[in-house]
Amino acid sequence: MNKKLIGLGLVAAAALTLGACSRSNSSSSSDSSVKAAIVTDTGGVDDKSFNQSAWEGLQAWGKENNFTKDSEYTYFQSDSESDYATNLDSAVSKGYNLIFGIGYALHDAVEESAKSNSDVNFVIVDDVVEQDNVESVLFADNEGAYLAGIAAAKQTKTKKVGFVGGVTSDTITRFEAGFKAGVASVDSSIEVQVQYAESFSDSAKGKTIAATMYSSGADVIYHAAGGTGTGVFSQAKEINEKLPADSDKKVWVIGVDRDQSAEGDYTSSDNKDSNFVLTSTIKEVGTVVKDIANGQLDGDDFAGGTTKTYGLKDKGVDIVTTNLSDDIKTAVEQAKQDIIDGKITVDDGLSN
Repeated sequence: MNKKLIGLGLVAAAALTLGACSRSNSSSSSDSSVKAAIVTDTGGVDDKSFNQSAWEGLQAWGKENNFTKDSEYTYFQSDSESDYATNLDSAVSKGYNLIFGIGYALHDAVEESAKSNSDVNFVIVDDVVEQDNVESVLFADNEGAYLAGIAAAKQTKTKKVGFVGGVTSDTITRFEAGFKAGVASVDSSIEVQVQYAESFSDSAKGKTIAATMYSSGADVIYHAAGGTGTGVFSQAKEINEKLPADSDKKVWVIGVDRDQSAEGDYTSSDNKDSNFVLTSTIKEVGTVVKDIANGQLDGDDFAGGTTKTYGLKDKGVDIVTTNLSDDIKTAVEQAKQDIIDGKITVDDGLSN
């Protein structure tokens, strides 16, 4: 089957609101013909990142429709790669007929489960499985990362910034390439240190990498590492707690996939409440999960055999501007509009 790339805008907020109102009068959750589940990668539903966003989206869908957890919607957590196939089989055997594989690592398991269960609809996030009962969802992570690169380049005082990746893959390559391009668009002389943990769940490794980068002069680190990224926050907090809130030596973290600003709260050495999260790039995994599930509930045809790519233009990726200074916010918002308008094309690190 030929892969078809289809640009898809997310459902407008007003439409979602109307949909929520129309569904609020549903008589019983047991009447639902759609039973949805997510199967996580090894980061788990509390990774404060990718998987958590997906689970929050499915929870919102369940609550919006007065559904019952573990009946109409649920999650299956994978503690290791060996759990992927088992969890998918469990979801099928328990009657879930819309199953989301969260992350490219589930590719093989989703492919095999979909072949064996042609009457079940599957969605693979961050990868492509070319089968009639699998809908593939990709994100233009390079676009959001480009904006993060602009923010980092304008914030750094040392002209050294860092990028911590999870597992080497096409998905994380998009983040790295976009971030580097964004930094270079501001100042090509800024050094970008890059290191991969080869894990999405090793917070200790993330902390070690961040410690090395910060000690070598980097003062802003962008992580695209799932649960491993919690170690980056931990290291930044450890450094900043020993400094006055307005210290020139303060270090920063850029979050990923969801607004991670709460992870940056700390008390400085001069006993002031402060925060070290410069910004976060947003990947609307939860919104996409909810959107697809609602589409199935509304009787839409399942988009099996297609690949949908969500970027800035479709509101599939974005960036948080709350903590940015006015000049950085202006630069980021201008670049965002230029990408949406097609004036800037961001390299994804994969195209020839």
